[in-house]
Amino acid sequence: MAYYSDSAQGDDTIIVHAALPVGAEPDASHDFTIVDLPEIPSAATIVHRGSMNEAVSTGQSLAAWIDSHGYRAVGYPRELYLACPPEAPGRWVTELQEPITQS
Repeated sequence: MAYYSDSAQGDDTIIVHAALPVGAEPDASHDFTIVDLPEIPSAATIVHRGSMNEAVSTGQSLAAWIDSHGYRAVGYPRELYLACPPEAPGRWVTELQEPITQS
């Protein structure tokens, strides 16, 4: 999974986070951070099949759906990687999740 957040510096920098589910409890001795992502109350989603290098048109289709159905995007999107065979990016399956609200 990937999710995005604002920089703690207060500038226009966006932080990209790579994440995966773990079966561990938070502990200062870990060399990673455990984060519970906040719920997205309402989201428009679409499944992209293929390399993420080709995801722009899928994202544009999602944006068009959002606009045509009276919603607007709010916040940062998330990407949920459902299948990612390393030898075949053309067979990747990714769910794009866009937080939305009624316009």
